[in-house]
Amino acid sequence: MTLMLASVLSREEAEIALTYGADIIDCKDPARGALGPLPLGQVADIVAAVNRRRPVSAVVDLPHDVAQARRAFDDAIRTGVEFIKFALPATPDADEIVAALAPLAERMKLVAVLFADLRPDFSRLPALARAGFHGAMLDTAHKENGRLIDLMTVGQLSDFASRCRELRLAPGLAGALEPPDVPRLLVTGAEVIGFRGALCAHGERTGALSAPAVALIRDLIPTRRDVVEEMAAEWALIARGFIEPPGAGDTDAVFLHDYVVPMEVGAYAHEYGHTQRVRFNVDADVTRVEISDDMRAVFSYDVIMDAIKMILAGGHIAMVETIAERLAETVLLHERVRSVTVQVEKLDVAPGAVGVKIRRERHADSRRAPPR
Repeated sequence: MTLMLASVLSREEAEIALTYGADIIDCKDPARGALGPLPLGQVADIVAAVNRRRPVSAVVDLPHDVAQARRAFDDAIRTGVEFIKFALPATPDADEIVAALAPLAERMKLVAVLFADLRPDFSRLPALARAGFHGAMLDTAHKENGRLIDLMTVGQLSDFASRCRELRLAPGLAGALEPPDVPRLLVTGAEVIGFRGALCAHGERTGALSAPAVALIRDLIPTRRDVVEEMAAEWALIARGFIEPPGAGDTDAVFLHDYVVPMEVGAYAHEYGHTQRVRFNVDADVTRVEISDDMRAVFSYDVIMDAIKMILAGGHIAMVETIAERLAETVLLHERVRSVTVQVEKLDVAPGAVGVKIRRERHADSRRAPPR
Protein backbone atom coordinates (compact mmCIF):
# COMPACT_ATOMS: atom_id res chain seq x y z
CA MET A 1 0.00 0.00 0.00
CA THR A 2 1.25 3.48 -0.87
CA LEU A 3 1.40 5.98 1.99
CA MET A 4 0.65 9.69 1.72
CA LEU A 5 3.24 12.04 3.22
CA ALA A 6 2.07 15.59 3.91
CA SER A 7 4.65 18.31 4.56
CA VAL A 8 3.54 20.82 7.20
CA LEU A 9 5.12 23.77 8.97
CA SER A 10 2.89 24.16 12.05
CA ARG A 11 0.72 22.24 14.47
CA GLU A 12 -2.35 23.78 12.80
CA GLU A 13 -1.33 22.41 9.41
CA ALA A 14 -0.52 19.07 11.02
CA GLU A 15 -4.06 18.90 12.37
CA ILE A 16 -5.51 19.51 8.89
CA ALA A 17 -3.29 16.79 7.44
CA LEU A 18 -4.32 14.38 10.19
CA THR A 19 -8.01 15.16 9.86
CA TYR A 20 -8.00 14.43 6.15
CA GLY A 21 -6.02 11.24 6.31
CA ALA A 22 -2.30 11.81 5.75
CA ASP A 23 -0.26 8.75 6.72
CA ILE A 24 2.98 10.57 7.59
CA ILE A 25 3.33 14.12 8.91
CA ASP A 26 6.50 15.70 7.55
CA CYS A 27 7.98 18.78 9.23
CA LYS A 28 9.45 21.06 6.60
CA ASP A 29 9.75 24.77 5.77
CA PRO A 30 8.88 25.16 2.06
CA ALA A 31 10.13 28.74 2.05
CA ARG A 32 13.66 27.40 2.63
CA GLY A 33 13.73 25.10 -0.38
CA ALA A 34 12.92 21.51 -1.23
CA LEU A 35 14.31 20.25 2.08
CA GLY A 36 14.06 23.31 4.28
CA PRO A 37 14.39 22.30 7.94
CA LEU A 38 12.10 23.74 10.57
CA PRO A 39 13.53 24.98 13.88
CA LEU A 40 13.71 22.01 16.24
CA GLY A 41 11.42 23.71 18.74
CA GLN A 42 8.76 23.93 16.05
CA VAL A 43 9.31 20.27 15.15
CA ALA A 44 8.88 19.27 18.80
CA ASP A 45 5.65 21.28 18.93
CA ILE A 46 4.27 19.42 15.90
CA VAL A 47 5.31 16.07 17.38
CA ALA A 48 3.44 16.94 20.57
CA ALA A 49 0.34 17.98 18.62
CA VAL A 50 0.33 14.80 16.55
CA ASN A 51 0.66 12.82 19.79
CA ARG A 52 1.51 9.49 18.13
CA ARG A 53 -1.58 9.48 15.91
CA ARG A 54 0.71 9.24 12.89
CA PRO A 55 4.46 8.92 12.33
CA VAL A 56 6.28 12.26 12.10
CA SER A 57 9.34 13.01 10.00
CA ALA A 58 11.71 15.95 10.04
CA VAL A 59 14.40 17.35 7.78
CA VAL A 60 18.02 17.74 8.86
CA ASP A 61 20.37 20.03 6.98
CA LEU A 62 23.34 17.69 6.79
CA PRO A 63 26.72 19.25 7.66
CA HIS A 64 29.64 17.82 5.72
CA ASP A 65 31.63 17.37 8.91
CA VAL A 66 30.85 13.89 10.27
CA ALA A 67 30.94 14.91 13.93
CA GLN A 68 28.62 17.86 13.29
CA ALA A 69 26.31 15.61 11.28
CA ARG A 70 25.97 13.20 14.19
CA ARG A 71 25.17 16.05 16.57
CA ALA A 72 22.56 17.45 14.16
CA PHE A 73 20.86 14.06 13.94
CA ASP A 74 21.01 13.54 17.71
CA ASP A 75 19.30 16.91 18.21
CA ALA A 76 16.55 15.94 15.75
CA ILE A 77 16.04 12.56 17.40
CA ARG A 78 15.38 14.28 20.73
CA THR A 79 12.32 16.01 19.25
CA GLY A 80 10.54 12.65 19.11
CA VAL A 81 10.25 12.22 15.33
CA GLU A 82 10.23 8.72 13.86
CA PHE A 83 11.89 9.53 10.53
CA ILE A 84 14.72 11.87 9.58
CA LYS A 85 15.16 12.98 5.97
CA PHE A 86 18.29 14.58 4.58
CA ALA A 87 19.77 15.38 1.18
CA LEU A 88 22.31 12.76 0.17
CA PRO A 89 25.46 14.75 -0.61
CA ALA A 90 26.79 14.51 -4.15
CA THR A 91 30.38 14.61 -2.95
CA PRO A 92 33.20 12.03 -3.00
CA ASP A 93 32.88 11.54 0.77
CA ALA A 94 29.15 10.73 0.61
CA ASP A 95 29.67 7.04 1.38
CA GLU A 96 31.89 7.95 4.34
CA ILE A 97 29.20 10.22 5.77
CA VAL A 98 26.53 7.56 5.24
CA ALA A 99 28.66 4.93 6.96
CA ALA A 100 29.25 7.29 9.89
CA LEU A 101 25.49 7.59 10.33
CA ALA A 102 25.03 3.82 10.58
CA PRO A 103 24.90 3.80 14.43
CA LEU A 104 22.07 6.36 14.28
CA ALA A 105 20.16 4.15 11.84
CA GLU A 106 19.82 1.64 14.67
CA ARG A 107 17.88 4.23 16.71
CA MET A 108 16.03 6.14 14.01
CA LYS A 109 14.52 5.57 10.56
CA LEU A 110 16.82 7.49 8.22
CA VAL A 111 15.72 8.45 4.71
CA ALA A 112 18.20 9.80 2.17
CA VAL A 113 16.81 12.15 -0.47
CA LEU A 114 18.18 12.26 -4.02
CA PHE A 115 17.22 14.97 -6.48
CA ALA A 116 15.98 14.07 -9.95
CA ASP A 117 17.08 17.43 -11.38
CA LEU A 118 20.65 17.10 -10.04
CA ARG A 119 21.74 13.89 -11.77
CA PRO A 120 21.02 11.47 -8.92
CA ASP A 121 23.60 8.75 -8.44
CA PHE A 122 21.72 5.52 -7.80
CA SER A 123 25.00 3.68 -7.27
CA ARG A 124 24.87 5.18 -3.75
CA LEU A 125 21.82 3.11 -2.84
CA PRO A 126 23.77 0.00 -1.72
CA ALA A 127 25.75 2.14 0.74
CA LEU A 128 22.47 3.30 2.29
CA ALA A 129 21.34 -0.29 2.63
CA ARG A 130 24.63 -1.37 4.22
CA ALA A 131 24.31 1.45 6.76
CA GLY A 132 20.84 0.26 7.75
CA PHE A 133 18.89 3.19 6.33
CA HIS A 134 15.11 2.89 6.25
CA GLY A 135 14.57 4.34 2.79
CA ALA A 136 15.51 6.53 -0.15
CA MET A 137 13.39 9.24 -1.72
CA LEU A 138 13.47 10.97 -5.09
CA ASP A 139 12.54 14.66 -5.02
CA THR A 140 13.24 17.80 -7.03
CA ALA A 141 15.68 20.40 -5.71
CA HIS A 142 14.46 23.30 -7.83
CA LYS A 143 10.70 23.31 -8.26
CA GLU A 144 10.91 25.66 -11.23
CA ASN A 145 12.66 22.86 -13.15
CA GLY A 146 9.38 20.97 -13.34
CA ARG A 147 7.59 18.11 -11.67
CA LEU A 148 9.33 14.87 -10.85
CA ILE A 149 7.31 13.18 -13.57
CA ASP A 150 8.61 15.74 -16.10
CA LEU A 151 12.21 14.90 -15.24
CA MET A 152 11.96 11.11 -15.11
CA THR A 153 9.63 8.70 -16.85
CA VAL A 154 7.31 6.41 -14.95
CA GLY A 155 9.51 3.54 -16.12
CA GLN A 156 12.60 5.15 -14.60
CA LEU A 157 10.75 5.82 -11.36
CA SER A 158 9.59 2.21 -11.29
CA ASP A 159 13.19 1.06 -11.75
CA PHE A 160 14.27 3.27 -8.85
CA ALA A 161 11.55 1.79 -6.65
CA SER A 162 12.54 -1.74 -7.69
CA ARG A 163 16.21 -1.11 -6.87
CA CYS A 164 15.24 0.20 -3.47
CA ARG A 165 13.04 -2.79 -2.69
CA GLU A 166 15.78 -5.20 -3.76
CA LEU A 167 18.04 -3.49 -1.22
CA ARG A 168 15.30 -3.49 1.44
CA LEU A 169 15.01 0.29 1.28
CA ALA A 170 11.56 1.87 1.34
CA PRO A 171 11.20 3.86 -1.91
CA GLY A 172 9.59 7.30 -1.84
CA LEU A 173 8.68 9.85 -4.51
CA ALA A 174 8.04 13.59 -4.30
CA GLY A 175 8.72 16.73 -6.27
CA ALA A 176 6.15 19.38 -7.24
CA LEU A 177 3.56 16.66 -7.79
CA GLU A 178 0.01 17.51 -8.82
CA PRO A 179 -3.24 15.54 -8.41
CA PRO A 180 -3.19 14.10 -11.98
CA ASP A 181 0.25 12.62 -11.25
CA VAL A 182 -1.01 10.37 -8.47
CA PRO A 183 -2.61 7.55 -10.52
CA ARG A 184 0.47 7.51 -12.75
CA LEU A 185 2.82 7.05 -9.79
CA LEU A 186 0.82 4.37 -8.01
CA VAL A 187 2.03 1.73 -10.48
CA THR A 188 5.69 2.47 -9.67
CA GLY A 189 5.59 0.54 -6.41
CA ALA A 190 6.63 3.55 -4.31
CA GLU A 191 5.84 3.01 -0.64
CA VAL A 192 5.52 6.74 0.06
CA ILE A 193 4.44 9.66 -2.13
CA GLY A 194 5.11 13.10 -0.67
CA PHE A 195 3.24 16.36 -1.24
CA ARG A 196 3.38 20.02 -0.33
CA GLY A 197 2.24 22.30 -3.15
CA ALA A 198 -0.63 20.00 -4.13
CA LEU A 199 -1.97 20.31 -0.58
CA CYS A 200 -2.07 24.11 -0.68
CA ALA A 201 -4.61 26.47 -2.20
CA HIS A 202 -3.85 27.14 -5.88
CA GLY A 203 -0.87 24.77 -5.65
CA GLU A 204 1.29 27.42 -3.97
CA ARG A 205 3.70 25.44 -1.80
CA THR A 206 4.57 28.38 0.45
CA GLY A 207 0.89 29.05 1.15
CA ALA A 208 -1.22 27.45 3.85
CA LEU A 209 -2.57 23.92 3.65
CA SER A 210 -6.06 23.67 2.14
CA ALA A 211 -8.41 21.06 3.59
CA PRO A 212 -10.12 20.32 0.22
CA ALA A 213 -6.73 19.95 -1.47
CA VAL A 214 -5.52 17.52 1.20
CA ALA A 215 -8.77 15.55 0.92
CA LEU A 216 -8.40 15.32 -2.87
CA ILE A 217 -4.90 13.84 -2.67
CA ARG A 218 -5.99 11.45 0.07
CA ASP A 219 -8.87 10.19 -2.04
CA LEU A 220 -6.59 9.57 -5.03
CA ILE A 221 -4.38 7.17 -3.04
CA PRO A 222 -6.17 3.88 -2.29
CA THR A 223 -6.55 2.76 1.29
CA ARG A 224 -7.97 -0.38 2.85
CA ARG A 225 -10.28 1.10 5.46
CA ASP A 226 -12.77 -1.52 6.67
CA VAL A 227 -15.21 0.96 8.16
CA VAL A 228 -16.46 4.01 6.30
CA GLU A 229 -17.47 6.47 8.97
CA GLU A 230 -18.31 9.50 6.87
CA MET A 231 -20.03 10.09 3.57
CA ALA A 232 -16.90 11.81 2.23
CA ALA A 233 -14.88 8.68 2.85
CA GLU A 234 -17.57 6.61 1.13
CA TRP A 235 -17.31 8.77 -1.97
CA ALA A 236 -13.56 8.31 -1.87
CA LEU A 237 -14.04 4.55 -2.04
CA ILE A 238 -16.56 4.93 -4.85
CA ALA A 239 -14.13 7.03 -6.85
CA ARG A 240 -11.43 4.39 -6.51
CA GLY A 241 -13.76 1.62 -7.62
CA PHE A 242 -13.90 -0.32 -4.32
CA ILE A 243 -17.67 0.11 -4.03
CA GLU A 244 -20.24 1.20 -6.56
CA PRO A 245 -22.87 3.90 -6.06
CA PRO A 246 -26.46 3.17 -7.08
CA GLY A 247 -26.77 3.05 -10.83
CA ALA A 248 -23.01 3.00 -11.40
CA GLY A 249 -22.85 -0.46 -12.90
CA ASP A 250 -22.34 1.03 -16.35
CA THR A 251 -18.91 1.82 -17.69
CA ASP A 252 -17.38 4.63 -19.70
CA ALA A 253 -14.60 4.20 -22.23
CA VAL A 254 -11.27 5.98 -21.88
CA PHE A 255 -9.17 5.54 -24.99
CA LEU A 256 -5.82 6.21 -26.59
CA HIS A 257 -6.01 5.91 -30.38
CA ASP A 258 -3.44 6.07 -33.18
CA TYR A 259 -0.52 6.42 -30.78
CA VAL A 260 2.53 5.70 -32.96
CA VAL A 261 5.97 5.20 -31.45
CA PRO A 262 9.27 3.74 -32.69
CA MET A 263 10.27 0.56 -30.89
CA GLU A 264 12.39 -2.53 -31.27
CA VAL A 265 10.05 -5.41 -32.01
CA GLY A 266 10.07 -8.59 -34.06
CA ALA A 267 11.28 -12.17 -34.05
CA TYR A 268 13.31 -12.06 -37.29
CA ALA A 269 17.05 -11.42 -37.18
CA HIS A 270 16.72 -8.35 -39.42
CA GLU A 271 14.32 -6.78 -36.90
CA TYR A 272 16.93 -6.61 -34.16
CA GLY A 273 19.10 -3.54 -33.61
CA HIS A 274 16.77 -0.93 -35.04
CA THR A 275 13.29 0.44 -34.48
CA GLN A 276 10.10 0.28 -36.50
CA ARG A 277 6.84 2.14 -36.15
CA VAL A 278 4.23 0.56 -33.91
CA ARG A 279 0.69 1.88 -33.52
CA PHE A 280 -1.34 1.43 -30.34
CA ASN A 281 -5.10 1.63 -29.92
CA VAL A 282 -6.27 1.07 -26.37
CA ASP A 283 -9.83 1.23 -25.01
CA ALA A 284 -10.34 0.89 -21.26
CA ASP A 285 -13.80 0.30 -19.81
CA VAL A 286 -13.92 2.07 -16.45
CA THR A 287 -16.59 2.16 -13.77
CA ARG A 288 -18.75 5.25 -14.11
CA VAL A 289 -18.76 7.55 -11.10
CA GLU A 290 -21.27 10.35 -10.72
CA ILE A 291 -18.82 13.03 -9.61
CA SER A 292 -18.47 15.85 -12.10
CA ASP A 293 -15.26 17.73 -12.92
CA ASP A 294 -13.31 16.06 -10.12
CA MET A 295 -9.97 14.26 -10.33
CA ARG A 296 -11.39 11.52 -8.10
CA ALA A 297 -13.71 10.52 -10.93
CA VAL A 298 -11.01 10.32 -13.59
CA PHE A 299 -9.06 7.43 -15.03
CA SER A 300 -6.42 9.31 -16.99
CA TYR A 301 -5.23 8.37 -20.46
CA ASP A 302 -1.78 9.32 -19.11
CA VAL A 303 -1.82 5.96 -17.32
CA ILE A 304 -2.10 4.19 -20.68
CA MET A 305 0.71 6.23 -22.25
CA ASP A 306 2.91 5.63 -19.21
CA ALA A 307 2.29 1.89 -19.47
CA ILE A 308 3.42 1.93 -23.11
CA LYS A 309 6.56 3.90 -22.23
CA MET A 310 7.40 1.43 -19.46
CA ILE A 311 7.18 -1.44 -21.96
CA LEU A 312 9.33 0.45 -24.48
CA ALA A 313 11.99 1.03 -21.83
CA GLY A 314 12.39 -2.73 -21.42
CA GLY A 315 14.13 -3.13 -24.76
CA HIS A 316 13.51 -5.48 -27.69
CA ILE A 317 10.36 -7.61 -27.62
CA ALA A 318 9.93 -10.40 -30.15
CA MET A 319 6.14 -10.66 -30.33
CA VAL A 320 3.44 -8.00 -30.59
CA GLU A 321 1.27 -10.42 -28.61
CA THR A 322 3.66 -10.03 -25.68
CA ILE A 323 3.40 -6.25 -25.91
CA ALA A 324 -0.39 -6.40 -25.93
CA GLU A 325 -0.55 -8.74 -22.94
CA ARG A 326 1.87 -6.64 -20.87
CA LEU A 327 0.00 -3.46 -21.69
CA ALA A 328 -3.38 -4.95 -20.82
CA GLU A 329 -2.08 -6.32 -17.54
CA THR A 330 -0.58 -2.97 -16.54
CA VAL A 331 -3.74 -0.99 -17.36
CA LEU A 332 -5.84 -3.47 -15.37
CA LEU A 333 -3.80 -2.62 -12.26
CA HIS A 334 -5.94 0.51 -11.95
CA GLU A 335 -8.81 -0.15 -9.56
CA ARG A 336 -11.58 1.26 -11.76
CA VAL A 337 -10.65 -0.48 -15.01
CA ARG A 338 -13.01 -3.38 -15.63
CA SER A 339 -11.73 -4.47 -19.04
CA VAL A 340 -9.34 -3.28 -21.70
CA THR A 341 -8.99 -3.80 -25.43
CA VAL A 342 -5.48 -3.45 -26.83
CA GLN A 343 -4.54 -3.37 -30.51
CA VAL A 344 -0.84 -3.35 -31.44
CA GLU A 345 0.14 -2.92 -35.09
CA LYS A 346 3.48 -2.98 -36.90
CA LEU A 347 3.38 -0.37 -39.65
CA ASP A 348 6.63 -1.06 -41.53
CA VAL A 349 6.16 -4.73 -42.42
CA ALA A 350 3.57 -4.49 -45.19
CA PRO A 351 1.75 -1.80 -47.20
CA GLY A 352 -0.97 -1.83 -44.56
CA ALA A 353 -0.64 -2.88 -40.93
CA VAL A 354 -0.20 -6.23 -39.19
CA GLY A 355 -0.65 -6.98 -35.54
CA VAL A 356 -2.90 -8.30 -32.82
CA LYS A 357 -6.00 -7.21 -30.95
CA ILE A 358 -6.87 -8.60 -27.51
CA ARG A 359 -9.49 -7.98 -24.85
CA ARG A 360 -8.83 -8.72 -21.20
CA GLU A 361 -11.02 -8.36 -18.10
CA ARG A 362 -10.21 -7.75 -14.46
CA HIS A 363 -9.52 -10.83 -12.39
CA ALA A 364 -8.81 -11.27 -8.70
CA ASP A 365 -5.04 -11.36 -9.26
CA SER A 366 -4.85 -8.24 -11.45
CA ARG A 367 -3.29 -6.14 -8.68
CA ARG A 368 0.07 -7.85 -8.83
CA ALA A 369 3.17 -5.87 -9.71
CA PRO A 370 3.41 -4.44 -13.24
CA PRO A 371 5.04 -6.82 -15.73
CA ARG A 372 8.63 -6.05 -16.63
